[in-house]
Amino acid sequence: MTDTPTSSLLLAVVQAQDGENAQDALEQLGFSVTRLPSVGGFLGRRNSTLIISIPEGKRAKAVEALNATCRQRVEYIAVPLESAPLPLPAPTPVTIGGATILALEIEHYEEF
Repeated sequence: MTDTPTSSLLLAVVQAQDGENAQDALEQLGFSVTRLPSVGGFLGRRNSTLIISIPEGKRAKAVEALNATCRQRVEYIAVPLESAPLPLPAPTPVTIGGATILALEIEHYEEF
């Protein structure tokens, strides 16, 4: 048990197709990574949520690895036209992907 803030925890939400590459890159740098399947709320696409243990001073390396392995993509969704007499869908480009990263400072943890 420790109360010393010596590390942080990153939660990174990435597209499912980038999850394995991101996990491999982070593990090659020596980070401990757990990958969980998840689903996006806006488009309902498959994602991976990476839980990454980061020692003090190493956050920039982890973010670099995520930036190098997780790319943004343009997909098209069907949006109904407002003034059309029939609900005709119009393809609308939406940028998806990359990584959404949340950093949590660890002040206390216990191991049993």
